Amino acid sequence: MTKQSLLKVAISTAIVSIGSTPLWAEPLITDYEKATSAYEDAYFSGNLNLDSGNQDQTSYDLDLSIDYEKVFSSKNRNTKLDFLGTGTVSRGSSDGDDRESTYQALGSVTVDNYFNPDKSEAFWYGKGEVGLKKGQEDPFTKATAGVGYGRVINVTPMARSIRIIQELKENGFIKADPTNATYQQVAQIIEREAEYRSKYGFEDYEQYWVQDIETALKASGMTNGATGLNARAILKSYDVLVNERISTRKSGWLVRAGVGAVLSDYDGEDGKPALEIGAEYHKPLSNRTQFSNEAIATATLKDGDDSFNFNNAMSLTHELTDKIDWENKWTLDHNESDIGPELTTNTIGSTFLYSLTNKLDFSVEAKLTDTDDRIADNGNDDLDKSLTMGVRYRLK
Repeated sequence: MTKQSLLKVAISTAIVSIGSTPLWAEPLITDYEKATSAYEDAYFSGNLNLDSGNQDQTSYDLDLSIDYEKVFSSKNRNTKLDFLGTGTVSRGSSDGDDRESTYQALGSVTVDNYFNPDKSEAFWYGKGEVGLKKGQEDPFTKATAGVGYGRVINVTPMARSIRIIQELKENGFIKADPTNATYQQVAQIIEREAEYRSKYGFEDYEQYWVQDIETALKASGMTNGATGLNARAILKSYDVLVNERISTRKSGWLVRAGVGAVLSDYDGEDGKPALEIGAEYHKPLSNRTQFSNEAIATATLKDGDDSFNFNNAMSLTHELTDKIDWENKWTLDHNESDIGPELTTNTIGSTFLYSLTNKLDFSVEAKLTDTDDRIADNGNDDLDKSLTMGVRYRLK
């Protein structure tokens, strides 16, 4: 074969290779940097342990919890609503054991106002908290104000955009990965779900929502067919958007420090000065894995009754399949008080969540809890181990 022939073969091979290599690849979730967004997570969870036989009476232990978080984010302001409520109902196995119940709840509103969002991530913030606990004299109320730096962005719309486009590609409805701009455009349409619901009504908004996503994909030139997506592709898009649940994804970091006052406390005291320092860090390690860490230290000051609390919550969530999430959490809680014992609790939990429907998950959780109160032989010296199965219902 002559050198000229070899050159022709090499050029032809290169052209074929270029033609067979995708010009665009799946983007990272963190490529989505739109500051204006909103998300809402609301879950109701329950676990029941029931024992009978070889004991005086049937014993049971029911644990319930409600976890709610709603965030509105814009370039100028972030507003976060947070609520966590837990309750237990139990009865012992001995004859005469009565039913016992406990509950506690804490809600907060935090508003971060950015001084000059075009030039800096610095902000000032205000925060209000209200808590209730069974058997306590008064509710807990607290107000805090301070300053901070940083920003956390909700990148869940990009995760959902990637999920839809990859599903359509795997099923042959689009030719190849579209440009990053198309992923961004689809993500922004997904982000505007509340706007579509408000404009077209709860019963009809989804058809307009999916239609605009189809229009964006058709404009990319990657759909198979001049008329855009066919009926099967549209149904697949609807299925991913409506029937599949993607856990909230965040990216970014921030720190804050503030001063405030405990307006009322569980023990009946009021007017205690308070200090607060907090930080959070969120990073999607991949398009299926989310790492988060949130820490807060608070101090309440009063002569002879100072108290200090530090809480750190770390989590790693991995999407094993479209229906199975693996959540791993480590929570450290440390309390000190002038009038009580020092208490440190470490809790490590690993949970598999199987999506039965868009709103209902079946959970299996293994948990280890270590409690250190510097008191020997009081029933909590050993590591507490538990394995529970339950359900989690998504309210929002």
